[in-house]
Amino acid sequence: MKIAIGADHAGYRLKDVIIPFIESLGHEVEDFGCDCAQSVDYPDYAIPVCERVIEGRADRGILICGTGIGMSIAANKMPGIRCALVHDLFSAKATREHNDTNVIALGERVIGPGAAEEIIRIWLDTPFSNGERHVGRVNKVKQLEDKFSLHP
Repeated sequence: MKIAIGADHAGYRLKDVIIPFIESLGHEVEDFGCDCAQSVDYPDYAIPVCERVIEGRADRGILICGTGIGMSIAANKMPGIRCALVHDLFSAKATREHNDTNVIALGERVIGPGAAEEIIRIWLDTPFSNGERHVGRVNKVKQLEDKFSLHP
């Protein structure tokens, strides 16, 4: 799988730790920064990651900021993105099985590298269930997106 990854100043250290981990799982990683502690704006890093996923040039995206909240808000404004903020193993599995998420947001100030690696491993390894109820719910979310999109 090809994974696009981006972080702001509050998440770049975790990003730099998990990139080699993701590569060790056999995935290709495209890093969209940032690479410093100087304050930056999280949407500037969420946008290119999500664009890669929307365009099909990345299979999934990973976003990291201090809490993961800002990144998840920015990501979910983009059509075709289903981003989940995840800080535990159960949610990592459930959001793939039930919501077919294509982007995950993590908070460096909330979880450590060990937890992040396990969350990412589970999220990357878990397929969408394709269960009738889950497909129906994801389709309803897509319908909402279409209804309220400024650019159909």
